Amino acid sequence: MSMEQVTIEKLYDLKETIAEEIFQGKTYPWEVLPLIGTFIEKLGKTLSSEEYDRIGENIWVAKSAGIAPTVAINGPCIIGKNAEIRQCAFIRGNAIVGEGAVVGNSTELKNVILFNKVQVPHYNYVGDSVLGYKAHMGAGSITSNVKSDKKLVVIHGEDFELETGMKKFGAMLGDGVEVGCNSVLNPGTVVGRNSNIYPLSSVRGVVPADSIYKSRQEIVKKI
Repeated sequence: MSMEQVTIEKLYDLKETIAEEIFQGKTYPWEVLPLIGTFIEKLGKTLSSEEYDRIGENIWVAKSAGIAPTVAINGPCIIGKNAEIRQCAFIRGNAIVGEGAVVGNSTELKNVILFNKVQVPHYNYVGDSVLGYKAHMGAGSITSNVKSDKKLVVIHGEDFELETGMKKFGAMLGDGVEVGCNSVLNPGTVVGRNSNIYPLSSVRGVVPADSIYKSRQEIVKKI
């Protein structure tokens, strides 16, 4: 496995996010994490008032989005067209929710980019993460975004290591990734496109594209 497998080019179809510009000139997706808030404030001001409502200073919500009355949203934030934000979801800020995405009941978002049609529909925590097109996190699955020893996060591949220089780093999920219920994605997890994570998994490091993660010792290629 090469470092190329964790690049933006290998993980994401940038046509499936309103945030395509933030990735330009970057090699790895986690490079955008410190930039999300500022980018939202810049992008939000360019959005059509015919398509988006501006709420307060730095929250933009598509008129076609469905927002439950019990949702709490802090800015900066953009919620895309036809997105669905369900009961008691909490958006803590620095969040881009893609078109047709679902943020479910009691789900919490913080410093994230959700590409179009991402689903985090039940009791999820997603922090300091990028979730690709049609990625889905099963009920109760979460990203853990700070190491218990508070050290900087390092990406551990099979035959490489990449220092990120970041203390807060959740998970980078490629397009089409499926995460099983009640799984924990430990700090610095990168999952390649179209891979599946078994329920109740504790995942760390890099999971190759088109794979099934059964355990740390058993990662098999899809047939």
